[in-house]
Amino acid sequence: MSKRHLGAGIAALAALAAVLFVVHRLRTSGFAWKEFAAALTQVDWRWLALSMILVMATYAGRALRWEVMIRPLRADASLWRLLSGTAIGFTAVVLFGRAGEPVRPYLIAKSEGISFSSQIAAWLVERILDLLMILLIFGIALTQIAHSTVQPGPRIRVALQAAGYTAGLTGIACLALLIAMRQFRGRLQQRLLGALSFLPEKAVSRIAGFLASFEDGMQCMRSAGSTVLLFAYSIVEWLVIATAFACVFKAFPATASLGITDVVILLGFVAFGSALQIPGVGGGMQIVTVLVLTEFFGIGLETATGIALVLWIVSFVLIVPIGLALAFSEGIKWRNLRHLDASGTMEAHNGGHNP
Repeated sequence: MSKRHLGAGIAALAALAAVLFVVHRLRTSGFAWKEFAAALTQVDWRWLALSMILVMATYAGRALRWEVMIRPLRADASLWRLLSGTAIGFTAVVLFGRAGEPVRPYLIAKSEGISFSSQIAAWLVERILDLLMILLIFGIALTQIAHSTVQPGPRIRVALQAAGYTAGLTGIACLALLIAMRQFRGRLQQRLLGALSFLPEKAVSRIAGFLASFEDGMQCMRSAGSTVLLFAYSIVEWLVIATAFACVFKAFPATASLGITDVVILLGFVAFGSALQIPGVGGGMQIVTVLVLTEFFGIGLETATGIALVLWIVSFVLIVPIGLALAFSEGIKWRNLRHLDASGTMEAHNGGHNP
C-alpha cells in the first residue's frame, strides 16, 4: 500500500470514528429536532449576510496574495483569472476533499502559462503563511483562556494553556521554515541532487526540473517588499476570517454574547478541524465546532449542531455555486480535475484527457 493510500485510509478511519462519536452523542442524548430547527429559525440574517460578504472577500484576498507570489514569474498576471482559479479550486476541495488541493495551482499555472511546480511552491508558501497565522492566533487565545467564558477545570485549563504555548512555538518554527525557504536555491539544490545521485539518471533529471521550477515559485520570498506584503495580506485575511466567524456567532442568540477571545479560540479549533475534509460533506469542521460549543461553552447539542451546519455552509459551501458556474463557463471537466495527479497531469481514467 502506498503512503498516499495509507494516509487516505487513516484519514477515512479518523473521519468515521468522529462521525460515529457524534451519532452516538445524538442517540444517547435524545437529540431534539425541534430545538435544532428552532436554532435555525432564530438566526439574525443581518449578521449572517455580513458574514457571507466577508467570507467572499477572503477569496479576493487570497487571489491578491497569490498575485504577489506569482509576480516574479508573471508580472502581468490577470487578477480575474487568479480569482476564478481560486473559486474553482476551493470548490474542488469541497467536492473532492483534500484530493482537490492541486486543482487551484494547476488552473493558475495553466491560465498564466507557467510551470505547475512553481505554483505548487506558491501553494506551499500560502499553506505555511495560513498555518503560521492560525498557530499564532490560536496560541495567543489559549494562553488568555482565563479571560474567556470557557470555564474548564484546573487541569484542563493548564493543558489548554500548555497547548497555547506549544502552538505559539510551532508558529515560530513555521516562520523559521518560511525564512529558510528563501534560501532554497543554488548550493542547496546541488547538495540535494548529489544525495539523490544513486537514482536513475532519468529520475534525477525529472527531480532537477521540478526543483528548478520550485525555485522559480519561491522567488517571491527573496524580495523584502514582497515578503512584507505577503505577511500583511495574511494578517488582513485572517482578521477578516475571524470577523466573519464572529458575525456567524452574533447571528445566533446562544453565541451572541461570546467575546473576542472566545471567537478566536473557536476559530483556532475549527481551523485545525477543517484540515479533515470528507468529499462533499466536510466533516472535521462540523465535528470540532459541535464539540467545542458543547464542551467548552455549555451550549446544547441541538443548537451547537445548527451553528456548526451554518458555519460550514458559510465558510465552504458558499463558494460552490460560483466555482461551478466559473468552471462551466470555462469548459472545465470536473471528471478530469478529479484525477489530477501530483505532476499536474491527468491520470488515465476511462480515456480521460486534459481539459
